[in-house]
Amino acid sequence: MNVAVIGLGLIGGSLLQALEAAGHAVTGYDADPATRELAEKDGRNVAGSVAEAAAGAEIVALAVPLPVLPGVIAELAGYDGLITDVTSVKGPVRALGIRRFVGGHPMAGKETSGYAAADPALFDGCAWVLCLEPGETDLDDWLTAAALFTALGARVVPATAAEHDRAVAEISHVPHLLAAALARRLVGNPLAAALGAGSFRDGTRVAGTRAELIAAMCGGNATATREVLTAVIDDLRQRLDELSAADPVEALIPALREAGDARRAWPPKPGAAAEEPAGAEELLALGRAGGWVTAVSESRVTVRTMRPESDRITP
Repeated sequence: MNVAVIGLGLIGGSLLQALEAAGHAVTGYDADPATRELAEKDGRNVAGSVAEAAAGAEIVALAVPLPVLPGVIAELAGYDGLITDVTSVKGPVRALGIRRFVGGHPMAGKETSGYAAADPALFDGCAWVLCLEPGETDLDDWLTAAALFTALGARVVPATAAEHDRAVAEISHVPHLLAAALARRLVGNPLAAALGAGSFRDGTRVAGTRAELIAAMCGGNATATREVLTAVIDDLRQRLDELSAADPVEALIPALREAGDARRAWPPKPGAAAEEPAGAEELLALGRAGGWVTAVSESRVTVRTMRPESDRITP
């Protein structure tokens, strides 16, 4: 398949390399001349413009920040192939009204960024959300994207844009804000910095991400992030009240035990592989149950799936 990757940072560069390793013909482009030069020196096929990269491509993958997406879409005027993206928030991208669009978001990354950090194995085993909007997304286009990314080792999770944005607020965007709040305890606090160990390291890891990237994620998904952050703050206020109880140790235990049980059960253990219908309703039900697609059949009538062990389909 001929694929164009627009944006050659960590995700775009890794995607370009992974697709090439899988045998696809890939052309990349990045607005930064230094990044284009770095990719060319790495032996990659790099175009001089968005339109040049997209010429002849069957699918274009947009791996650029949300604020510049409208400009890139404008440069793709006249392109009639399939477009996908890797943006970490889907609602605003869907609102752009891109023709033949399947929104995507690979749940993969590092604290480092840029083409120099690219890794063709980055997507192996990762959850890759592909948005499926009933009555809007062409199912054949969705299956084309699913086949492409499952072949890279990704676990494709079907979801609507709204479902995706709420979920990533809970497991990515708000955790970045919490990590930043914890990391700020180091400012002007050398004693705390000297004592910090495993729990602080693990709880603040993503605070090392570039501030601009965190702001773009959270600000681009502001509505869902506000809702989830409010719920987390309410939960912390309950812990605050429990610390003022006559017996704070006993008061804290129920919520901490529930959290511990949930964390120890994560990630959910996958159940047995299955073959399921490749229909929009069935695919969305799969995603809502925490399941994913591992392969698309040649007929496009069925998909190979996995579900959490706790979720079973009754024959």
